[in-house]
Amino acid sequence: MNKRNYQRELEGTIEKLVEARQTPRLLLHSCCAPCSSYVLEYLSEYFSVTVFYYNPNIFPAEEYEKRVKEQEALILRLPAKHRISFLEGPYEQERFYEMAKGLELEPEGGERCFRCYHLRLLEAAQMARAGAFDYFTTTLSISPLKDAEKLNEIGEKLAREYGVAYLNSDFKKRNGYKRSIELSREYGLYRQDYCGCVYSLRERSN
Repeated sequence: MNKRNYQRELEGTIEKLVEARQTPRLLLHSCCAPCSSYVLEYLSEYFSVTVFYYNPNIFPAEEYEKRVKEQEALILRLPAKHRISFLEGPYEQERFYEMAKGLELEPEGGERCFRCYHLRLLEAAQMARAGAFDYFTTTLSISPLKDAEKLNEIGEKLAREYGVAYLNSDFKKRNGYKRSIELSREYGLYRQDYCGCVYSLRERSN
């Protein structure tokens, strides 16, 4: 069975939008400024983007605040063909810990991470429907450590449930991750050295 090429699917969607001369509204869940840098540079050419910052997994609270401010600062500085807006979701740490219950000792990249993907994409899908967006997606697939197939699977399922199209993607392709590193250097962005949650911090420290 051939694996789907999510980058090619994204390019096909964009090609149709360009032909139709449409600029849809996209709710882009972002995990952090560095990961969003290339994604925003790329997608703001074709979409009116609202960055949705919903990351209740981030620990500690000071780290969360630092990443929020970095995200807002990047949006203000990044040149974009279409306007980029910012929307901060609630910082619901207890919701994350409830989700992770029983999976605290799971290694990074396992079931706990998949549930965290779902938690954040669920909030994005609900927000996209409430705001009458045309599409929603996430920056998470830009990381070589994140499972793009699982992210797209979750996104498509939620799209069916909430009636908002999910923009399939694998942003690490076409040197997307490399470009995000270049942009991070160019804008002097704070690049964290762990995913964000207390469990990834613990794993990094071991």
